[in-house]
Order: sequence, then structure tokens, then C-alpha cells
Amino acid sequence: MSKITRSFNLSDLLQKGKVLILYGARQVGKTTLVHHFLGKTSLNHAFYTGDDMSFGADLAKCDLTIIKKMVQGLELFVIDEAQKIENIGTALKLIVDNFPEVYVIATGSSSFDLANAAEEPLTGRKNVISLYPVAISELAAKSTVYEVERRLEDLLIYGSYPEVVIMDNHDEKVNRITEIKNSYLIRDILEFQLLKRSNIILDLLKLLAYQIGSQVSTVELGKQLGLDYKTVQRYLDLLEKSFVLVSLHGFSRNLRKEVSKMNRYYFVDNGIRNAVIANFNTLDKRNDVGQLWENFLFIERLKRNAFKKKTANYYYWRTYDQKEIDLIEETGGQLNGYEFKWGSGKKAKAPKDWTETYDNATWELITRENFAEFVM
Repeated sequence: MSKITRSFNLSDLLQKGKVLILYGARQVGKTTLVHHFLGKTSLNHAFYTGDDMSFGADLAKCDLTIIKKMVQGLELFVIDEAQKIENIGTALKLIVDNFPEVYVIATGSSSFDLANAAEEPLTGRKNVISLYPVAISELAAKSTVYEVERRLEDLLIYGSYPEVVIMDNHDEKVNRITEIKNSYLIRDILEFQLLKRSNIILDLLKLLAYQIGSQVSTVELGKQLGLDYKTVQRYLDLLEKSFVLVSLHGFSRNLRKEVSKMNRYYFVDNGIRNAVIANFNTLDKRNDVGQLWENFLFIERLKRNAFKKKTANYYYWRTYDQKEIDLIEETGGQLNGYEFKWGSGKKAKAPKDWTETYDNATWELITRENFAEFVM
């Protein structure tokens, strides 16, 4: 497959007086997306990176005289890897407050650092976009839905990081997604949180990889890792904020028997999950296809809603007598329940407690036959 062009149109997202912040894991294509936009725009622009230590040191001074020299005569000011620059939130605030005619884009691969630095200074002064690995709709735009469905097994096994998706060879895909796991994702946490025990983070991820679709006890994880549960909670929070994991809370409104205290955790990319456990076997040789399918569908739904700019709350639903729904999507007071089955699921039906307790709730079974509509 040829090079993937990401679907976000940055020109539609730019707004004067506000910073456009692009968050996302390393290697998902933030910089490529920005360069693609800069190659087409007629705006007079400058591109800097937080890896440029002298530029970062100058901007970190938050000196209006220096900033004026940086942006004077520009229509667009771009900072890549902005999380590496000290005082970045204050610096960006000075730019948008004092030079409102200049559009500003900042990218960050570690949301916990850039978000913390930018949250208070940029209150009311930012638009935030989260960039995920490549979505089904982006692949279909380069071919057809039929061709994407033919590649479903590859997506479940190797995931959809841009560089991995365009590779055809098994060994190349495995080597690249493993390198991304080893060299990029964990590095953010180790760099910005000053953690030295990367093996603990990887051991935690391995435990979670085998618990997709199940409630996770931080106490039990702590016992297995030799950590207290508060430390486990902190690591889980870091893994979410660095775009490795996404959590689901239990939904509970009316029934005492609804389970809601423990979260479920999903990997932002199936390939990363499989790299963590070093298992890239074909689907016919695996016993975790149901977990791969559930992880894939939930994340693809997040991507789909992000592209459509659809805001929703996400939960799972489970009762103590083991009635459950994999995903609850709440939008505008409407509750939509989705059950994920890799097989046909001919015997599956909506739990009686769900339909009787929540009058406005729907339920739908998602299988290989109808998944394209669900994620596109």
C-alpha cells in the first residue's frame, strides 16, 4: 500500500486566538500530518521543534521581545514536540494573547506533560485534537471497504501504526511494531516521570494484555508486581496519558447488582498489545481472538467518533450475575449498547435487565458481517 495520508484537514481546525494542539503517541503521524499541511498551505509559516535545544531555551524564557522576533511577519507558527520545552504553556499564551493574528499549531507525544504545562495558561485558548493510529475509514479512502475487510486479520495482529500498515512483509511488520513498543511508547514515561524500572511498566502491560475485556483489580495487579495499589494506579494513569492504554468505567445508574468499581483496559493499538506479549501468530493459531476483536472494535469506534467530532461517554456494563455488554456509548442522554462477537453470535440477544431498566437504551450485536458500518 502507498503512503497513508491522514484524514484531518488542519485548515478547518485552525482558529485565530487559539492554539491547535495535536496530541498522540509517537509514530502515529503527527509530524507527517503537519508537514503535509504545510506543503499545501499558502500561509507564511515557520516550523520549529522542541528537539532544537537553542530554540527551546529561547522560547522558555517567555520574553515578549524574543517571541516577537520569532513570529513577526508570520501567519502560522508551528512547534513540533512542544512538550520538550519548559514553560511551554505560558509561552503559547503569550503568543496568542499578543499576536492574535498568527495561527499556532503545537504537537505533543506525551499528553500528561504538555497537558499539565498548558492546562492553566491556555484555558479558553486552545483546541485539542487526539491523533490515533490509522483508522479503517482512512484505509478505505485509499482503496475500498472490501479491500479493508480482506486485511482484517493483519489489522488485528499487527495493528495500524502508519509505517506498519503500508508494509506487506510479516517480518517487517513485526520488527517495526516491536521497535515502536521498545523505543518510543515507554520512553515518554521514563523520560518525563524519571522512572528507572522500565521492566515494571512492561510487566504491567503484559498482565493487562491478557485481561482485555475483563475487570482489572489494581490490588491484584500490585500483588503480582510487588507494588502497592496506589503505585499501580499511578502507572496506569501514565500509560493512559501517554497513549498506550484507554480505560472503560463500569456503567451503573439504577441496579444495585451493576458492577462499576473496577475498570477495563484496552490498548490503543492491537499491534502494540501483541508486541507486549510477543505473539504475532495467525488467528487460527490463537486463543485470544475474541480479545483482539473487542480491543479493535472499541478503539476503531473512538477513531470514528473523533473524525466525526462526535462527543460521547464510554462504559462497559456488567451485573454480578454475569450479564454484560462490551461497550455502552452515551450521547445526548441516549444509551447505545454494543456486544462484540468474532463468530456469528446467532444466539446473542440483549440482556433483559438492560432493556427493562433503561427505557431509552438500544442494543446491537457487532460481528465480522456488520463491523464496517460500526467503525466507519
